[in-house]
Amino acid sequence: MSEIKTKQIKAFGTKAADAPLNLLPINRRLATAHDIEIEIMYCGVCHSDLHTVRSEWGPSRYPCVPGHEIIGKIVSVGPHVSRFKVGETVGVGCMVDSCRDCQYCKEDLEQFCEKGMTGTYNSPDKHIPNGHTYGGYSESIVVDESFVLRIPENLDPAAAAPLLCAGITTYSPLHHWHVGPGKKVGVVGIGGLGHMAIKIAKAMGAYVVAFTTSESKFEEAKRLGADETVLSKDPQQMAAYRGKLHFILDAVSANHDINAYMALLRVDGTLALVGAPEHPLPISAFSVIGGRKSFAGSLIGGIAETQEMLDFCGKHNIVSDIEMIDIQKINEAYERLLKSDVKYRFVIDMASIKK
Repeated sequence: MSEIKTKQIKAFGTKAADAPLNLLPINRRLATAHDIEIEIMYCGVCHSDLHTVRSEWGPSRYPCVPGHEIIGKIVSVGPHVSRFKVGETVGVGCMVDSCRDCQYCKEDLEQFCEKGMTGTYNSPDKHIPNGHTYGGYSESIVVDESFVLRIPENLDPAAAAPLLCAGITTYSPLHHWHVGPGKKVGVVGIGGLGHMAIKIAKAMGAYVVAFTTSESKFEEAKRLGADETVLSKDPQQMAAYRGKLHFILDAVSANHDINAYMALLRVDGTLALVGAPEHPLPISAFSVIGGRKSFAGSLIGGIAETQEMLDFCGKHNIVSDIEMIDIQKINEAYERLLKSDVKYRFVIDMASIKK
């Protein structure tokens, strides 16, 4: 492999799990034949960023520069790039590469690549010997054109950034389990993922029931599109939905009683988990046996499905509810994220990195 030329740019990241994020320089490769160089305009802040920075999902690679909800402008393209041109607004999500040869890559399921998909950050970088990928908390990023996404022109680019993770994480299971007219769908948790699930499920034509532990979120759920809202800690309210729902999307990352929600499914119903609790969730055999029910999970989506999601959101004018911050406020944002003190997604104005 010929030597890859690089250039130094500004980024925000950390060199240790117990250290705050600070300004640090990183090296990006210059665009090769099939690459696109993107000047980053906006980057969403995902809870995965916090987990990875702090090595809470296993040892991370340092220095760690997170960020996988990226919107930016194309500033240069490699000589063999055919699908994009300079000046276009594009997106980059959770993946920047995969093997492209295994059965799942050929089925447009790159997230399940048998050799392991290349994450936008914290993954081995095949272009840089002994290097690893750096994410969107940076001035720019260089990505193979096959992993770059088109952003519908009618969507606000800042509010569209979280679609690259929160949007596809919720769209994919709703689409896979055929949510639509005539289906009663439960959404558990009204946060960064849950608020997107309500909007998308409603746009798909489903009857949406939101579940929350906080009565203060009832009006919010209605505003987002929920037909009904249930206080999940009220046994009477929960009992009223026993055996009524075709599908439940569970977006809660904290420990909770999964069996209480399995009881709300109809025969042949499915509960899909997209939240990632730190500890295992005990599930009773009788929660699945009694009604031939399924307890499932879902991981983002492939590139083709992510583009499908973006086009769907463009058609239905769906974006995330966001709070814009400067990159200098990222450590404060992480602390607020731990307290669920955001409605519903932080997005970094990456112009602030030039300050």
